[in-house]
Amino acid sequence: MRDVLFLDIDGVLHRGIARRAGNQVMSSSPYIKLFEYVPILDDLLSPYPDIEIVLSSDWSLVFGTEATCKVMPSSSVQERVVGATYDGCDFDSRLWPVLTRGEQVLDYVRRNRPLRWLAVDDRADGFEAVRDRLVHCQTDVGLGDLAVVEQFRERLQRYFKDAS
Repeated sequence: MRDVLFLDIDGVLHRGIARRAGNQVMSSSPYIKLFEYVPILDDLLSPYPDIEIVLSSDWSLVFGTEATCKVMPSSSVQERVVGATYDGCDFDSRLWPVLTRGEQVLDYVRRNRPLRWLAVDDRADGFEAVRDRLVHCQTDVGLGDLAVVEQFRERLQRYFKDAS
């Protein structure tokens, strides 16, 4: 039985959406550092050592889960990553990107049946039936929004308090 956090990257761990430039990934603005909010995620998850991270980001589909994990500037976050939502999916991988983010997460939940789960994402599409399990970030703010961080902290406590 697993405790899972579904984690998006763009619009969550940094503001905006990253762009691919050849073999490099660049921020959407020269004033935004990629993964600028990883220390906040680290802090939020520290009381919950058993929470695993499943990437729900397009990064893992485009660059691969392992490569995505390696660019995260925190070994403790890297160690928590166990896969991506599309791992073992029943869908043709070409169709995966057209599913709503909620459909991707709920498909993973259906297939893997985690004990407890929560998602943090800047996309809310497909989460309508499980809205309380989504910590919704604004793309241009990510985890830089103190109200969202407090909501995230509260939801972690609500869903994972027995795991700490």
